[in-house]
Amino acid sequence: MKYGFVKVAAAVPSVRIADCKYNAGQIESLIAVAAGKGVQIIVFPELCLTAYTCGDLFAQQLLQGKAEMALLQLVNDTRHLDIISIVGLPLAVNSALLNVAVVFQKGKILGAVPKTYLPNYKEFYEMRWFAPATAIRENSVRLCGQQVPLGRNLLFNTPDTCFGVEICEDLWAPIPPSSILSLKGAEIIFNLSADNESAGKHAYLRSLIRQQSARTLSGYVFASCGFGESTTDVVFGGNGLIYENGELLAASERFMMKEQLVASEIDVEYLRGERLLNTTFTANQADCPDKEAACVSTELVDTSKEHELTRAIPPLPFIPAKASMDERCEEIIHIQCTGLAQRLAHTGCTTAVIGISGGLDSTLALLVCAKTFDRLRLDRRKILGITMPGFGTTNRTYQNAVRLMQLLGITSREISIKEACMQHFKDIRHDINVRDTTYENAQARERTQILMDVANQENALVIGTGDLSELALGWATYNGDHMSNYGVNAGVPKTLVKYLVEWVARNSADDDTRRTLLDILSTPISPELTPADENGDIHQKTEDLVGPYELHDFFLYHFLRSRFRPSKIFYLARKAFDGKYDDDTIKKWMKTFFRRFFSQQFKRSCLPDGPKVGSISLSPRGDWRMPSDASPALWLKECEDL
Repeated sequence: MKYGFVKVAAAVPSVRIADCKYNAGQIESLIAVAAGKGVQIIVFPELCLTAYTCGDLFAQQLLQGKAEMALLQLVNDTRHLDIISIVGLPLAVNSALLNVAVVFQKGKILGAVPKTYLPNYKEFYEMRWFAPATAIRENSVRLCGQQVPLGRNLLFNTPDTCFGVEICEDLWAPIPPSSILSLKGAEIIFNLSADNESAGKHAYLRSLIRQQSARTLSGYVFASCGFGESTTDVVFGGNGLIYENGELLAASERFMMKEQLVASEIDVEYLRGERLLNTTFTANQADCPDKEAACVSTELVDTSKEHELTRAIPPLPFIPAKASMDERCEEIIHIQCTGLAQRLAHTGCTTAVIGISGGLDSTLALLVCAKTFDRLRLDRRKILGITMPGFGTTNRTYQNAVRLMQLLGITSREISIKEACMQHFKDIRHDINVRDTTYENAQARERTQILMDVANQENALVIGTGDLSELALGWATYNGDHMSNYGVNAGVPKTLVKYLVEWVARNSADDDTRRTLLDILSTPISPELTPADENGDIHQKTEDLVGPYELHDFFLYHFLRSRFRPSKIFYLARKAFDGKYDDDTIKKWMKTFFRRFFSQQFKRSCLPDGPKVGSISLSPRGDWRMPSDASPALWLKECEDL
């Protein structure tokens, strides 16, 4: 597929114990269905050609022979398909019986991977029948009339990705084979499993796969036995799980009475970027055991046919999933409060000064201040909130600012900037009727001067209110709202600011405060630096000028966090915002994003301190170091070529 996506699937077929022909037929049907969906690599459960629960039947030569015949049938019957398939069967090699995964494509068997770690405890007795991979010295085997590479260290190279295979218990080892395979170059790991169910085990299994996927910076595709396996002593629920760097992309439904197929796309390009960035991964490669990996080369599915991207692309990548929303919002607020608390303690300040506009950013900053003072057991009246009405201040935002300060019990002060700005315009000979950048920025700088000077009077810290999205776009006045003593919102993007304020309103505010916060949330975002319209409503709306923040936050996330190029970001944005923004709108604001991001770096190069709260920070001392005069030409050219 395009842009580094590799489409994979985990299949859970229905099986009959020791009925190899039937099982091969079920597997073939699922391979055909997967191929029709554009799947490039598919994995099946452990020992799926015989079923896992054959017990002492595994020692029967008849079963071993029929398993190989079923594999031959399967390889021949799928030779017209491009898809790479991975199935399990028992395989005799000299005097040892191995539990192997066989990888094949277009009539050719690419390799056989034996299981390394055999469970022989509790309900498991695998060492009764099988030998571990470490017991054999052969590196090839005759299988279905082909001489096939054999080994636990096989790497399968395609033009699009490199993948490795491990089997069930291998994952549960302290150092799984997949760790070594990943350090040797495998970007996707496929696991054939026969994981039985017990109360509480499924959650542990998921956490194990998630951690291994994250630790190895890989895609991890897991297929486990389901309906048809023996239930004499244990039950198999049938698990198909697909992870990418610790994130679940797709999962089957457990305890189904029929076969299942789950598919998704793993972004190999993203994983490669993560590995390049993660110096620990590179350093760990140097400590990897010296034994060379055996590489098997093959082709991948013809990608000239365009298949729809089926994995979900969240339009708001900074927003926590609903299931973890409360926990994540609380954690972010704690990070902001802890950062501010440390700064107050270090400086010995017991007073904070903050400008309150009645807008989202200053509201979140004030809520953080109030919670921080509560944690430090400081009187909230030592928070000095200053509202500074200007030429564009509307009654709605003014009233919300005043009301919020009263409800939170802080000290409030009103200082109008109108006369000071008019005097300043007179001093610099600027026509007050010319509402240009000078007109707007003079107001922002006057407000900052007031805050800084009052802070000097009160021996206080000025708390910055600007957010991460504004820093990315440079939507801040240099040496105006750009400056503070500590910027509590510096790591919080605008889309997340909204959710945090709403979360506080819903979870920890009284009725009056909740109503005020919800009204602030519904107020158009604006710096209010130009006069209101004829109805007294906000005239200067930020998103009309620079574009929707949800688009810019999407661009920001995938540009910095994923390090994607504009064409791929556009590809993802079309899916994420399908039905909301058309192609021309996405292209327009993406060009605006890159133009502003590059041209406004000089503001980020001298940011005040502020806490990182998520996966992205634009602090020059933290995540982002970029020359202020870097050219955006490459990125803008690709935007133009879309």
